[in-house]
Amino acid sequence: MSSTTSSSSSASSPSPTPAAPSPDPARLPVDERRWPDVARTPRASRIRTAVAERIVRRALARLPLRVRLGGTETLGLGGPLVEVRDPAAFFRRIGADGLIGFGESYMAGEWEAPDLVGALTVLAERAAYLIPAPLQRLRSVWASKQPDAQRNTPEGSRDNISRHYDLSNDLFALFLDETLSYSSGLFRSFPADRSLLAAAQRRKIDRLLDRAGVGLGTQLLEIGTGWGELAIRAAGRGARVITVTLSEEQRDLAQERIRAAGYEENVTVLLRDYRRVMGTFDAVVSVEMIEAVGAEFWPEYFRTLDRLLAPGGRVALQAITMPHDRMLATRDTFTWIQKYIFPGGFLPSVEAIEAITTEHTALRVTDRDGFGPHYEQTLRLWRERFTERAGDVEALGFDETFRRMWTFYLAYSEAGFRSGYLDVQQMVLTKPGVPTKPGVPTGPGVPTGPWEGDTR
Repeated sequence: MSSTTSSSSSASSPSPTPAAPSPDPARLPVDERRWPDVARTPRASRIRTAVAERIVRRALARLPLRVRLGGTETLGLGGPLVEVRDPAAFFRRIGADGLIGFGESYMAGEWEAPDLVGALTVLAERAAYLIPAPLQRLRSVWASKQPDAQRNTPEGSRDNISRHYDLSNDLFALFLDETLSYSSGLFRSFPADRSLLAAAQRRKIDRLLDRAGVGLGTQLLEIGTGWGELAIRAAGRGARVITVTLSEEQRDLAQERIRAAGYEENVTVLLRDYRRVMGTFDAVVSVEMIEAVGAEFWPEYFRTLDRLLAPGGRVALQAITMPHDRMLATRDTFTWIQKYIFPGGFLPSVEAIEAITTEHTALRVTDRDGFGPHYEQTLRLWRERFTERAGDVEALGFDETFRRMWTFYLAYSEAGFRSGYLDVQQMVLTKPGVPTKPGVPTGPGVPTGPWEGDTR
């Protein structure tokens, strides 16, 4: 989901002696075969670790947090509690791998926060300046680079997608709503209630279909099938849908759900890379898929949309976005999210999308709306449900390290939206020309005015 800066530290100046480990670090047992970089504290030079500790201590001392180091020292101005059980391992990991090490330290049980989202929000609100400016300028020297193996070539994309979406349909079903929608909902009011999540997801889908002009007879391409809910709702409007995915688990369950809804004649699900789709479509819809494309391939992605879209057609995208300056600063950085959650993933900025479409295609962004607070609420509901179903997650064969990893991922993403560091957009891109067939601009009962409950 979210992708923020990954920071390691370089040696440059004297610093305090690294903190000693607490008498009882209370580290969790970790399967070394499955989680080698979590089970072992990384090797890092004494100087690098010491510099990292100095930077982190100085940053924490000025933050509205209450950070207890080994039960013997407290830093911060007061706020959400962060309990660092093994300070030596904590600082060594950050010295070796920056924010990757920070996340791995949580996975290992070396630190805890009763209000994890609150603590991470404090950090996300200050992400741009937690690292001193001189080190920011030297990011290309000290930051880890994304491995070539994660490049989103047609072959690499399938591997990257499979690592996340083929984990287990049953796992996702534990915390998603009945629509199995794994993207932001659109609520009528806040705070959002779990009983209304399915309605919020359908409202989001209907809004996208409206924006794309999907109605009776529309030839629709969906890039990124998910578990089929958008295709089902488009078919319910009378559209003929081709939807593509790289996840075998998603394809199989989506086909099952489409058959159960009675739309197997209207919807074709293909296990295919978006670059290998042929034909011409009246409309294209894609929900939070551009995040998996990779910055290197954004021009090719939008050229493909341009090629597939009929003259006068519309593309409706839902995309998680980040500030343009942070996107540029972190574009080549390897992050914890990329290592453990979304290999090959990277978030665009609105400015990047507009610039790439203008330079490489005939498509133009003609409308967009940001609704980041709705994603904060969606993620909160997912996180709460995932936590409640921890026993069921374990029963599926996912160990404690995985559960901590997933909890950190959901909280990390929620904090990104709560802080305003991340946003989610619905965007309309249009192609010049006269449509071959008019779309239906709105569906029955779908609101066409301002979004109720939008707190922008």
